[in-house]
Amino acid sequence: MKDYKKYTYIPGSPEEVYLALTKDISIKLWTGAEVVFEEKPDTEFSLWDGDIVGKNLEFETNKKIVQQWYFGEDAEPSIVTIKLHEDKKGTSLEFKQTNIPDEDYKDFTDGIEEYFLGGLVDFFDE
Repeated sequence: MKDYKKYTYIPGSPEEVYLALTKDISIKLWTGAEVVFEEKPDTEFSLWDGDIVGKNLEFETNKKIVQQWYFGEDAEPSIVTIKLHEDKKGTSLEFKQTNIPDEDYKDFTDGIEEYFLGGLVDFFDE
C-alpha cells in the first residue's frame, strides 16, 4: 500500500472550491458525469458514474474534507483528505490519500492528477 500527496493551485476562493467539491450539482458540472453526493458525515457517495465510491467522514466548511474511498472488499480503508488554504489569488489545495494498493498506484494517481485535480483546475480556469 502506498500514500500519495499533491498540492495544486486553483484560481478560485476557498469558498468557491469547497462548494465545487461538496455540492452535487457543482461536482456534476466539473466532472461531466453522474454523481451522488451529500455534504454530511457518514453518507456514501459516488463520482464519475461510480468510478469513485466511498463514504464522507468529516467536513470543515471552506477548509477540509475527509473521505474514505473504497478499493474493493479486502483492501484497507483508503482515506482522502482535501485541505483548502487561501492563497494570494486563489486556493492552494492539498490532496492526500493513504493506502492505495501498489498495483493500482500509477493508474490511480495519474487519474487523480488528470481528471480530479485537473478537472477542478480547468473548471475554474474557464
